[in-house]
Amino acid sequence: MHRIRFEKTGRAIWMSHLDLMRLMQRAFRRAGVVLHHSQGFTPHAYVSMLLPLSVGMESVCELMEYELDGELAVTPEALNAVLPEGVRVLEVYESTRKARELRRLRALLTLEYDGAVPEPAAITTLLERPELVVEKRTKRGMAETDIRPMLHAYHVEAAPGALLLTCEVSAQEPSLNPMLLAAAIERYLPEAKPDFVRCRRLEMLDEQGEVFR
Repeated sequence: MHRIRFEKTGRAIWMSHLDLMRLMQRAFRRAGVVLHHSQGFTPHAYVSMLLPLSVGMESVCELMEYELDGELAVTPEALNAVLPEGVRVLEVYESTRKARELRRLRALLTLEYDGAVPEPAAITTLLERPELVVEKRTKRGMAETDIRPMLHAYHVEAAPGALLLTCEVSAQEPSLNPMLLAAAIERYLPEAKPDFVRCRRLEMLDEQGEVFR
């Protein structure tokens, strides 16, 4: 399986998933590499993002699968030469691992405060609760959901004007958007509600917490 690992940072975080898919396909064409397409009246390129990224979230570990027509391979240098600022290919490689083996996600939430920064212990105590019910989008719409079973690890530390919450959450079946941890803080600990939240994906992992490639 052909895979690309890339980052999406800066102003590129506001690019939608569909726009990103179109961007990557154009990058292949501009790099002179032909993607394999389906047959029929509406052929589409065989490209797939393993874990689509929400608009507004930053990532340094995005993974994309693709298939090629012909023998010509692609390199990070060739793609980066035609990609815009904020989208940068880090690695092009072959993998035999199935997408379903991707089970967890490590992320960093930066909780920013205009005033006094809460003690990290307050957030840690909250996350230690046996139940954290928040409103979560499901296939049937929004529903009250206990996200605590989807939170596998966490660490909170203080920074100037902010708290840094590093977490490891379920990535598939079920999945947990790390931003919902900020929603849990707002619901259960309103006095520690951040004024602004930034999220960065750090790494994709398998069920054992090992790096997934």
